[in-house]
Amino acid sequence: MVTLFRIAALAALVLTTSVHAADMAFFVKNKRPEAVAIELFSHDRETVWPGNDKVFLIDPRSQKSIPISCNAGERICYGAWVNGNDSISAGVGPDNDQPCDTCCFTCVEHSTETIDLVE
Repeated sequence: MVTLFRIAALAALVLTTSVHAADMAFFVKNKRPEAVAIELFSHDRETVWPGNDKVFLIDPRSQKSIPISCNAGERICYGAWVNGNDSISAGVGPDNDQPCDTCCFTCVEHSTETIDLVE
């Protein structure tokens, strides 16, 4: 009986501490006359999208949907910069080190957040 209780308690602990994966998207509107590079940074774990020293490239005056898999409730911030000139940046910047009050979003299953990059 005690063993059954331990198994049930362990199962409950695993279920309550597991992280739920969520699929969401970012819809990026580049309103600038230059191409823009963008990365998405988790502020809850060391994860970057797209990762592996790559970036999402958004052509001038165009838009792109960026789907990602994240952990439900995770805080995700964007860093964007003019392609080839990271001194012109938005959000948390190319190194994820700039202060920003309006560039972070919460990972929510089947949701889409819009990012407007203006001149």
